[in-house]
Amino acid sequence: MSNRFCLNPVSYHGYGAIENIVPEVKAHGWKKAMVASDAGLVKCGVTKIVTDLLDEAGLDYEIYSEIKPNPTIQNVQDGVKALKKMGADYILAIGGGSSMDTAKAIGIIATNPEFSDVRSLEGVAPTKNPCTPIIAVPTTAGTAAEVTINYVITDVERNRKFVCVDTHDMPLIAVVDPKMMANLPKSLVAWTGMDALTHAIEGYITKAAWELSDMFHIEAIRIISHNIKDSYAGDRHGREEMALGQYVAGMGFSNVGLGLVHAMAHPLSALYDTPHGEACSILLPTVMAWNAPATGEKYREIAHAMGVKGTENMSQEEYRKAAVDAVQNLSIAVGIPANLKGIVKEEDLDFLATSAFHDACFPGNPRETTKEEIIAIYRSLM
Repeated sequence: MSNRFCLNPVSYHGYGAIENIVPEVKAHGWKKAMVASDAGLVKCGVTKIVTDLLDEAGLDYEIYSEIKPNPTIQNVQDGVKALKKMGADYILAIGGGSSMDTAKAIGIIATNPEFSDVRSLEGVAPTKNPCTPIIAVPTTAGTAAEVTINYVITDVERNRKFVCVDTHDMPLIAVVDPKMMANLPKSLVAWTGMDALTHAIEGYITKAAWELSDMFHIEAIRIISHNIKDSYAGDRHGREEMALGQYVAGMGFSNVGLGLVHAMAHPLSALYDTPHGEACSILLPTVMAWNAPATGEKYREIAHAMGVKGTENMSQEEYRKAAVDAVQNLSIAVGIPANLKGIVKEEDLDFLATSAFHDACFPGNPRETTKEEIIAIYRSLM
């Protein structure tokens, strides 16, 4: 058996990383950018931080901002039309996972028009051509979409989110500059930061995990858990470390998959428009406790990476509880709601569980789980 590992050809990290965008564009000889960025970022001037660099260099671009927080099939279809109309030969995606996911789907369909039905991209899509070149500039420290081969689109008609996995969609260049994340609301810092921790933990315990992915995930757990509170408080160094930690987590989970937390979070966003990071954050401690019997000694390493003392002398029951408690305490420290009360409705439980059971992330979960057990987990958080 062999293991595949895919990463960006080029990535830039740290304050000032965006200064590398113009030289990269010129080096590749690209002529015009579609700047994919949501309307909120355009309005508040975050997108302008990057487009000012393009203006100064005399580089051509047009902005596409028809992107929702949970991007829809319509956003993608409209974006494909806009890309063609603009005559753009690369995409500059500026934003959180929504902007980058939309850019990936647009870029894939533009070069693989036989997949113009966006739903046909669900799962592992057998596309033949690399997508339109993408430079990804994240504005949150959470999704790591700039380094993953995954993207998620919302099917509004069917009240569901679907995950697409495609090695052809990875951004050619990732530019991870904490300056772009400087003015995030505290709630978004918390949600995206805990989403990044979820990526690291789920990637570490997923069925496909192996030595190389474990190396990235355990380091991401350490970086994120030691810096999220400082980032939440507005600390500059904490933001820089979180920008790195979420990227490192993405390097891992993109190649081995996720699990039940994400499978259960996706339908919450699709049905109730719950922010993805918030949904993951609420679910993580409870699902960790559920998965514990199928994780061997990995929770000992998680607890140790999070700074829990004396893990080497703990029993299996003790270190598993310590890992779950460490995550729960961190969640509380950054203001994450304790449960799904006021979000989930009893009459929706069957639909939510069915959606989670068929989600592309579900097969990677380390513990075999039935639909009825998923319903019980949702209900326990109501």
